[in-house]
Amino acid sequence: MKTVRTLLLSSRPISWVNTAFPFAAAYLLTTGRLDVTFWVGTIYFLIPYNLAMYGINDVFDYESDMRNPRKGGVEGAVLDRRLHRVTLLAAVGSNIPFLVYLVIVGSPLSWLVLAVSVFAVVAYSAPGLRFKERPFIDSLTSSTHFVSPAVYALALAGADLGDLQLLSLLAGFFLWGIASHAFGAVQDILADREAGIGSVATVIGARPTVRLSVIVYLLAGVLMLPTLWPGPLAALLVLPYAANSAVFWNVTDATAETANRGWRRFLTLNYLTGFLVTMLMIWYWFLITPHDFAFVGGRG
Repeated sequence: MKTVRTLLLSSRPISWVNTAFPFAAAYLLTTGRLDVTFWVGTIYFLIPYNLAMYGINDVFDYESDMRNPRKGGVEGAVLDRRLHRVTLLAAVGSNIPFLVYLVIVGSPLSWLVLAVSVFAVVAYSAPGLRFKERPFIDSLTSSTHFVSPAVYALALAGADLGDLQLLSLLAGFFLWGIASHAFGAVQDILADREAGIGSVATVIGARPTVRLSVIVYLLAGVLMLPTLWPGPLAALLVLPYAANSAVFWNVTDATAETANRGWRRFLTLNYLTGFLVTMLMIWYWFLITPHDFAFVGGRG
């Protein structure tokens, strides 16, 4: 039981919704169905996907995690070396059955998106790739972790991925992910440098990273403006994130760990924002007719 508890902690339960919700929302709004594929995909992006993403990270970031004071709780487990093999096996074993099903019910386009999504999960932390140590690529890869479940759901459901309004929404979401990762990297500057790990924050410094984060959050809001009503209202939802980062506008590398206070507020903001986004989606649901029930050209 202790091993199972540690594996669950390693999968970051507090963040499960961040990957499951984008899939579930995109699939439901495109198809209008709560079918088997909806539930299989939602469960996959809820737990196995996160166990792979964060479990692989915890195994191969062991040395830096040991030096990081914020590890060992809801923000990530410090995995005992004896659990490294078990964690990797659990990640692979829990992912394969879901991936087999999702490939069987999918299309070549959905296979491609799913492959990119899974590759990003592995490449972020796995030796030989370690995208998390490649400045700027680290933030792009992290954002892919959270946006790709939505893109995959849209591809699986047959949505028109060339629709400009949909592309604007996804681009805004992607920028939100970039800004969030960059801001989150600030608190780990000292631990990462001590462990010899590079990141966008270790390269350009705490203060420029925070300011970049604020700007990118605001750009994400701008990209929400051309979306279908009430989508433009979602532009307002980036403002608390930008304000949360802006609190640390003048942070220095020496005081970078104080940004953890902002990161903890960020985790809380995600739940509030998720609730408000859900309200916007319900509003959208009632605005469209049954005949038009499709997010953007889906198989209604």
